[in-house]
Amino acid sequence: MSGSFNPERVGAVVVNYNAGQLLLGCVESLRRAGISEIIVVDNGSDDGSLVALAASDPDVVLVPTGRNLGYGAAANRGVAMLGTEFAVVANPDLIVDQACVERLVAVLAADGEIAIVGPTIREPDGARYPSARTIPSLVDAAGHALFGLLAPANRWSARYRGDEIDRTVAGDAQWVSGAFMLVRAVAFESVGGFDEAYFMYVEDLDLCWRLGRAGWRVRYEPSAEVTHVQGHSSRRHPYRMLLAHHRSTFRFANRSSVGARRALLPLTAALLSFRFLLAVGRALEQHARAIPGSR
Repeated sequence: MSGSFNPERVGAVVVNYNAGQLLLGCVESLRRAGISEIIVVDNGSDDGSLVALAASDPDVVLVPTGRNLGYGAAANRGVAMLGTEFAVVANPDLIVDQACVERLVAVLAADGEIAIVGPTIREPDGARYPSARTIPSLVDAAGHALFGLLAPANRWSARYRGDEIDRTVAGDAQWVSGAFMLVRAVAFESVGGFDEAYFMYVEDLDLCWRLGRAGWRVRYEPSAEVTHVQGHSSRRHPYRMLLAHHRSTFRFANRSSVGARRALLPLTAALLSFRFLLAVGRALEQHARAIPGSR
């Protein structure tokens, strides 16, 4: 750690749901990254992960909610409890590079107009996840919904994913992934944190959009890195997560569309419904293939 990094300025909130040993690895990596105040908000886990974490790191503050409140609602509770200037908000199934938090804190400390900064997010195989993106237009979102599962290389999905963005270069972004972000607490609280109406997915896009409308900036810092084992909790309830994803997507489309674009909302709803049914069909097919003896 450099002499300019002050651990008292930053704490971390990890939202847990049956992450098992992955939660312990995440907390351990946050400790190595210099964070002394860590709150784990647990959304009703039944896998013993909280017991294991309490045994391995007694200084972690554990906040059991008693049920699954959703990602944003749980994160809001943790950030409100921290009381630090900056707050990491993180999934439990990731490993934080030792220099990551220090580099992200430096970004927020250097510019008071920046509300959120996100790092490079790596897949387990080292590939770079598209963690910094532009807010998609309704046309791109509709094209992605219609063709994304059938032909992933289509131009609408490419724009939806932000394939044109050079994610090796630091710069402003319209939104960054909520899997791991560093937020300025005063900015986060000024817009009410995550919208708790989003159970899962799109809450990060919505938060960054609202912060942008309020005059704050969002930043991407590729020199800070985390590795994400994606979808750990989602795999336990795939159909519920698919439904949540499509509901959240429509909620944001409805919220962010103004003027003549609102006339496209019925079409957006129809396309999302079609995509949801297609995604469920694919998930059922994959499940059937995974059963021993099935064709």
